[in-house]
Amino acid sequence: MVLIRNFINIFFVPELRKKLFFTLCVLFIHQLGNHIPVIGIDLDKLANLVLQGTGLGGIFASFDLFSGGALSRGMLFALGIGPYITASIMMQMLTLSVPWLEEKQKEGEHGRKVINQFTRYLALGVAIVQSLGVAIAIEHYQLAVQPGWSFRLMFMLAITVGSLFVMWLGEQITLYGLGNGSSMIIFAGIVSSFPADIKKTIYAVWDGALAWPVALVLLAVFLIISACIVFIEKGERKIPVQYTRRVVGQRVYGGQSSYIPFKINTAGVMPVIFASALLNMIVFPFTFLAGYAQVFQWIADQLAYGTILYYILTFLLIIGFSFLYTTLIFNPEELADNIKKGGAFIPGIRPGRKTADFFNYILTRLGFVGALYLGLLALLPAGVYALFNIPFSLRSMSGTSLLIMVGVALETAAQIESYLIENRYEGFLSSGRLKGRR
Repeated sequence: MVLIRNFINIFFVPELRKKLFFTLCVLFIHQLGNHIPVIGIDLDKLANLVLQGTGLGGIFASFDLFSGGALSRGMLFALGIGPYITASIMMQMLTLSVPWLEEKQKEGEHGRKVINQFTRYLALGVAIVQSLGVAIAIEHYQLAVQPGWSFRLMFMLAITVGSLFVMWLGEQITLYGLGNGSSMIIFAGIVSSFPADIKKTIYAVWDGALAWPVALVLLAVFLIISACIVFIEKGERKIPVQYTRRVVGQRVYGGQSSYIPFKINTAGVMPVIFASALLNMIVFPFTFLAGYAQVFQWIADQLAYGTILYYILTFLLIIGFSFLYTTLIFNPEELADNIKKGGAFIPGIRPGRKTADFFNYILTRLGFVGALYLGLLALLPAGVYALFNIPFSLRSMSGTSLLIMVGVALETAAQIESYLIENRYEGFLSSGRLKGRR
């Protein structure tokens, strides 16, 4: 009863109610666009190609993480939020290497607006290039009804505009809704695949292609992985901070103690999203050129979704992006300087450079554990498929999908809880606040 009451409390906070309703409306529009087909594609042939899981079908299946299955079905939002994610990766790389962009990032809100505008322009370019590549690949696999430049231009225009519209929807969620817009759209695409995955599993059990004990094991693995993600995501390292006591007139300020929480996974789900986007960006050109040269075919086969090399690259990219994203989020020197300016210090650590070195040491240790956790968790479902020789794959059961789904759900729940506590309600869960675990 307490849990039901806390859920009902959501609708008694006007601002939270508006944000929740706005987010649901935007996600509904996004799902509607995922069911509008693009003109000029033989959808039956495309479905058969994706079902085979080889060549273009395999790369389409891996791209579907960002489009909610729209690309493998030839829908309007085929590229989804993928071009914007790819552009964000490029801009973050450029920010680390171009001094002018690095200065803009330090300018606060104005600098972030400039960088976001450049990211939008770059996303447009990425969407045009990707849409042209997909159009040519569709013609190469004889999926176009009337191939030629008329089809290519119409296809490029349709899915490029669709991708920009999805990017705009994500920005509206970030501004006026709940959670990060890009993550919420990917989350909605993963959740929308649940009915199809459940139906596929039930049909496989009925047809005898999958034993029912193995189906129960799949369900147990899904629940265990989700529980492990929640357990680790709520874990944090608390760094104590002591404020010095100051006497101003007849009043005494400071003298209090607090702490700085560092999560085990300081980078969140973004390294997984970035790694998947970058790997798809690497694999797609070789898949497209496979029909023109044998060497490209060999490279495409080695990098195909589900191969050992694919999982190794996924693991390494997740670890690399984890450290990169942690560096972008936390600046040890800036954090140490802010603590010093606030008249605080860490017990046993000298303020200034020593404090910055201490933060860097803590973030490196936590970052390594968090990166290892993300990488292993992304590969675990693939090991389950290989161990039990499961003849099909479930999009919602992949490690990447589970990490994004549970991570975004936790972040959104924490944001909802903050609104409830601000309005003097108990919290989102029956236990009260979503507390971190030491």
